[in-house]
Order: sequence, then structure tokens, then C-alpha cells
Amino acid sequence: MLKNYLKTAIKVLWRHKLFTFISLFGISFTLLILVVATSFVDHIFGPVAPEKKLDRTLSVTTAVLVSKTGGIANGPLLSYHFLNKYVKNLKTPEKISISSFHSPVVVYNNKNKINFDLKFIDGEFWEILDFKFLEGRPFSTDDVTNRTPVAVINEDLRKQYFGDAPAIGNTINADGTNFRVLGVVKNVSLMRIMPYSDMWVPLTFSKVDFHKPTLMQFPGWFAMVLAHSRSDLPAIRREFDQHLTLVEYPDDRWKKIITGTSTYAEAVTRNIFRNEDDSSTPLLTFIFVLIILFMLLPTVNLVNINLSRIMERSSEIGIRRAFGATSLTLIGQFITENVIITLIGGGISLLLSLIVIAALNNSGMIPHLHMTMNFRIFFTSLSLALLFGLLSGVYPAYKMSCLNPVEALRGDQK
Repeated sequence: MLKNYLKTAIKVLWRHKLFTFISLFGISFTLLILVVATSFVDHIFGPVAPEKKLDRTLSVTTAVLVSKTGGIANGPLLSYHFLNKYVKNLKTPEKISISSFHSPVVVYNNKNKINFDLKFIDGEFWEILDFKFLEGRPFSTDDVTNRTPVAVINEDLRKQYFGDAPAIGNTINADGTNFRVLGVVKNVSLMRIMPYSDMWVPLTFSKVDFHKPTLMQFPGWFAMVLAHSRSDLPAIRREFDQHLTLVEYPDDRWKKIITGTSTYAEAVTRNIFRNEDDSSTPLLTFIFVLIILFMLLPTVNLVNINLSRIMERSSEIGIRRAFGATSLTLIGQFITENVIITLIGGGISLLLSLIVIAALNNSGMIPHLHMTMNFRIFFTSLSLALLFGLLSGVYPAYKMSCLNPVEALRGDQK
């Protein structure tokens, strides 16, 4: 019976080309947007190199500062002083790293102007993150302490600055210092905000006054906290929360700070929704509601299309009912047609998603963007599409099955 269903469904879909095209467009376009959007989100928050230890890594990246006059400052604005005093001395973590956010630098090499991003980091930075070194090695904690003028660059800067010449052992003048290149790493996407840069140098070369007692600095600094295991994460959060109760406000401007050792998604949620607890639930709920609403739009259209398509076949329905076809048989036939068209739309969306993701990666709009097809997300989206496809076919199929055979043969579709 299923084989007959499939044959009939394919012939009907081919016969009603307009309905088929509209249905396929709605399904494939919806899945395309969902897959590309979720791939982009996964690229930002997922465990992608060099952030492979996200399951046991927390960070202090953003904060909300409330002033005595009621004003608010929020974002990646924390000072080195704050992180060094209230994060660096945590006892529970395995490793703690303090780094600056990247800042733009312009250099000239053989009269060529080169723009790149520079980040000041400590030695623990390389121990928490898993960079892929194409050449050389990272610099050490001793290099940072001794203020050794060394650097690690990415493959893009190596190509721009040195061309075909070797990079290891040669120098790059940046921020007024000649840094000797120790290593070259694979490019990191700008969307990976903590590891991203084009060039990494010891933080002791930063012109920031590390001893200035302030909570806010520009450009800001952040801390990465690596736990021994995932089970230690709650203890790390509690320990840092205890440190926050001891925060001093040296510039007499602020009265409250809202921050935490959190995942990057939790930090983004805290800054968007101003919630004080480290939870990404509001953001995830908002995204989930958007996905459901986005999926409902094509579902409503598919219900109307399916209803029109089914009612157009009232004569066929009448003949089959007159020859003994049951309501269940007819419902099964039309739901099978709906599932087939949904699967075809899913196949089209998969092909389109691969093309769009490749185009975005090669567009250069976001430096070093490297989105990948997340098949887990694709199959989840396809499952949702199948669910909505079934829902959009059940009502029209049920309505069709209730038609009186005589009325159906006369084309009465009331």
C-alpha cells in the first residue's frame, strides 16, 4: 500500500506544478534560514577550535556598572585591576588567564599599509585555548613576566607582512615595539571574541596602567577560567560571587557591579536582559519562540495550499469513496504526499544551505569566518518541518475524508 501511496503522491505533485512549487519554496526557504542562522549561532557559541574546552571553561567578559546617579554602563569594559584583584586569585580553577580585547593597529611594510588587530595576553592564554600552530610555538609565562618582545601571528598576517619569506625569527613593529615572531597559528574567526586576533603579544607591553584602581577601562579586558572538571563549575561561580561582595569602588562613581563567571551566551544574556543571575534561559527562550513563530508562517500557508489542492481533487475522492476507500486510507494518502514534499524541500534546503554557508565564508564580511554545516541542527530542523508538515496535512486530509461521495462527485466543496 505504501508503494502505491508513493507512486500516486509523486504523480499528483508533478501534475499540480504551481502548488508543488509554492510548497517546496516555503519549506526549503524556511529550513535554509533556520540552518544558516543556527550554524552562525553555533559558530559563535559552540565548542569550535581553539575553544575546544568550553564544557569546563567560564569567563568574565562583560559587566553592567550602575552609577550613584542611576546611570548604567555595560559591555566589555572591565579593567585589568578588577580582574587581577577579584578573578586571578580564585582558588578553585585549574587555570586563569587575563587578556585584552583586540584593538586595531596600522603598520607600514615596504610602503604597504597593513591593518590588523592586536591582543595583549598572558602565558596561561595558550594553556586554556587549543590553537593550531602552523609554525613555531607560543611564548611562555616567563616571556610575559620578563617583558620579552615576542609575538604569535596568524597565517593571514604572515602572508600580508612577510609574503613568501619566513616569519619565525623575524620582527614586526607594532604599537612602537619590534616583536620577534615565535609562532604562526591558523586564522581565528572574529566571532570567537576571546581567542580572536591577528597578533598576540605579552600583556606587559600594554600601555595601560595596571596599578590604577579602577573598575572600567577602554579597551576592556577579560578573564578566562578553566575548571579541572565540569563538576567544579558551580564552585567557581560561588567563589567568584563571594569575591564580588568585597568589591571596592575606588573612583566613587559606581555603586553596583553585575557580572559573573559565565559562559559567553550567559554574559550576552545578562547584558541584553539586565538579569543578575548567570542564566542564558531568557535568550534561549526568546530564540525558541522566534523559531516557532518563523515555522508557523509557512505552516499556515501550507494548510491553505493543501486544503485547496485536496478540494480540487474532490471528484477523485468521490470515486475512491464510492469504490470503498475508507477515510483512514484517504488521510494516509494525503499525509504521505505532505511528507514527501517536505523531504524534497529538506533536500533542496540542504543543498542551498551548503552554497550559502560557503558564500558567507568566502565573502570576507566577517574576518576569518568559518561556518560549517551542523547536521545535528539540520536534522532537528527537518524533523520540525516534518512535524509541521504533518500538522498542515492532517486538517485538510480530515476535512476531505468527511466529504459525502455523492457531493464529492458533483464537485460540491462546501
